[in-house]
This record gives sequence, C-alpha cells and structure tokens, in this order.
Amino acid sequence: MFSGKTEELLRRMKRGQIANLKQKLFKPDKDTRYSANEIKTHDGLGMTAINIPAHQPAMIFNLIEPETEVIGIDEVQFFSPEIVQVCNQLADQGIRVIVAGLDLDFEANPFGPIAGLMATAEHVSKVRAVCEQCGEDANRSFRISHSQDTFQLGEKDNYKALCRSCYVKAINKK
Repeated sequence: MFSGKTEELLRRMKRGQIANLKQKLFKPDKDTRYSANEIKTHDGLGMTAINIPAHQPAMIFNLIEPETEVIGIDEVQFFSPEIVQVCNQLADQGIRVIVAGLDLDFEANPFGPIAGLMATAEHVSKVRAVCEQCGEDANRSFRISHSQDTFQLGEKDNYKALCRSCYVKAINKK
C-alpha cells in the first residue's frame, strides 16, 4: 500500500498516449474509492477507466477494439483468478498488458491472482512504500482495523506500510 503502484500504471499509460498507442484502462467494480469511471492515485492524479465486474474479467475482450495495443488494469488483486488467463490471452494476441496490484494481502499471503500473473509475465516491476516505523523499504501492509475480510479497500486509516521486520513485530504485538 502507498508505494505508487497506480501512479506507475498511469505513468506507463501516459507514455502510451504520447506514443499514440491505442489503449484501454480497466478497474474492478470493487474499487469504489474515488470514481466509478476513473482510476486515481492517493495524490489525486487520475485517468479515465472502464469499470468491470471483478468476477467477470473476460468482459475485457468485449470492450476492446481489434487495434488495441495496450491494456492497463488497476487493483488486479481484486479480480477473480480468471484474470490470469485473460491477461495471457491478450498478451498472446500481441497486446501489451500492464497491471498494478498488491502482491501480498494483510496477512502476507499472495493476494488473489497476483502470483499467477507474476509467474507468467515477461516483466515484473515491484515498487515499495516507505516503512512507517523505521523508514526502510516497506513490502507489507499491516491492517490497523480489526476486520478480517481479505478484500478491504485501503486508506491510511486502515493500513500501515511496514518492512518485514516491523511487520513481524507488529503482528507479534496483536
């Protein structure tokens, strides 16, 4: 959380716009934080996106044109496992697929379909937040709220970005 994943996705999509590539940007319907038809960063940067049901990622095929060259997908961890097959089929068609999402849930387990996506991707870039305890690179999302629901949209009042060491200490205090 708070590492700039969405910001990096939008940066890459902006480069596609500059290069005049035909592209589409998607987000899951579970992401209701800012707008139904826009992806926004925590800093307020945004780009128009198509909202699709998280349990029906194959809808993407119906929403792109034959000349589409780039697909961007935000909050990919919220999609059903079928998103892995969808992304692979799109890539097999020669479409550049760029996804952004959390690799680990709040219990430090692989989050949703992300492990399958990372395993089949040609390129994987990981961005890191700053640990809110010690200032090192953070790779864990520590949930402050008491909810045990795996799918909980995150803001600063629900999560803290922590490094592994600080995460282990925080978990052991619970």
